[in-house]
Amino acid sequence: MINNSSFLNIKNNCSNNVGWSCFQLGVFCLPSSALISYLFLLVALIDGSLKRRDLYWREYWNYPLLLVTFLMIIGCIRSHTGWLAWLGLFNWLPFFWCFWGLQPYLLTPERRKKCASWLVLGSLPVLITGFGQIWLGWEGPWKIFDGLIIWFISPGGEPIGRLSGLFDYANITAAWLSGIWPFCLASVVHPFIFGRNRAISCAFLISFVTAMILTESRNAWGAIFLGLPLVFGSASWSWLIPLMLIGFLPVIIAVLPVFDFGIQQFARSIVPESIWMRLTDMQFADTRPFEATRIGQWKIGFNLIFEKPWFGWGAAAFSILYPLRTGLSHGHSHNLPLELAISHGLVVSLLINLFVFSLLLISFFYKIFNNLNLQKNIIVDRAWWTSTLILICFHATDIPLFDSRINILGWILLIGLRCMIYNSTINNNSLKKFEKALC
Repeated sequence: MINNSSFLNIKNNCSNNVGWSCFQLGVFCLPSSALISYLFLLVALIDGSLKRRDLYWREYWNYPLLLVTFLMIIGCIRSHTGWLAWLGLFNWLPFFWCFWGLQPYLLTPERRKKCASWLVLGSLPVLITGFGQIWLGWEGPWKIFDGLIIWFISPGGEPIGRLSGLFDYANITAAWLSGIWPFCLASVVHPFIFGRNRAISCAFLISFVTAMILTESRNAWGAIFLGLPLVFGSASWSWLIPLMLIGFLPVIIAVLPVFDFGIQQFARSIVPESIWMRLTDMQFADTRPFEATRIGQWKIGFNLIFEKPWFGWGAAAFSILYPLRTGLSHGHSHNLPLELAISHGLVVSLLINLFVFSLLLISFFYKIFNNLNLQKNIIVDRAWWTSTLILICFHATDIPLFDSRINILGWILLIGLRCMIYNSTINNNSLKKFEKALC
């Protein structure tokens, strides 16, 4: 286990704040331009890695990632997808480095709060372009800085009728908004983004929830209901959960086939048609074959795993083999653990999932479970934990990770969880000294 006093022994001086400035700029630019964001984050990553390069082998959280790296490389040598297998490593290996090198920028609660603020503010172009395409018929591509930033905005959304904004697809937009909206909620409870101004925080919260609904993503709708009780904490559950159930009851009646026909029709007259039809998949009832459903895709995925369980088929294997076996085309298996096992083998999938869920559970018991109040720093960390859980849930039925912006967002959230664990094992004086060293 890493010695926390050693972690704080970072060679730095107060005049060197380039890394922290670049990290903030990278986070702010992330939804708008992956290229610009990655350039800033690369500078921050190199700077952060150099400051603690002598501590890498003393950080036990790096060990499973090193083992995964070794197994992935062996799998690429034995893969059936050739150069695609090696290209697929870029979805993982650079982010293993980020997990190590970006930790100094999220160690303290104040820095996580600042990062959360930039994530919310940086999402403003997503909201503006999304509402513009749905309500005003805006159409791209829009080019900024002589083509350095290009936003491909589809009029009416992509797919049509679903808000996608500057992202390629509505489900990707839904993942981004769902991963950020708990910070908006936390800022309404304890303002931290716009000083003490709750009005602007409320406007952002309403905009986020509206945009999430307009994506018509079932995962995003679920994220709204999941986020509320988790951000407010267990002290609110006695009144919040019953209130949510009452509000959600018409949707339940409209969707589930167990209710009387007359009652169900009445509920469907209350609930917007786009919602209950989307939840029941009625718009696809007569046109979608079984193989095109999530369950059908997972069945094919499990068959592929059983055929090559140890090192997998190689990255992008599902997109190649699925059409050969079904006659249908799809880019992934709609489940990240399944996709990992198909591409890189069961051991890699197990290790990465254990790594993620260990961070989630340990940070919960160290930082979240032991702090039931709504103080500013606590509620930001609670929102941070909630955002991480929401993105994990997204990857159970979809894989937005293949958009690099969602990928880096997920790793930033995981880094924050690791830093919460640090916070719980070092004293406040040491933490203040560390933040002063980072200035």
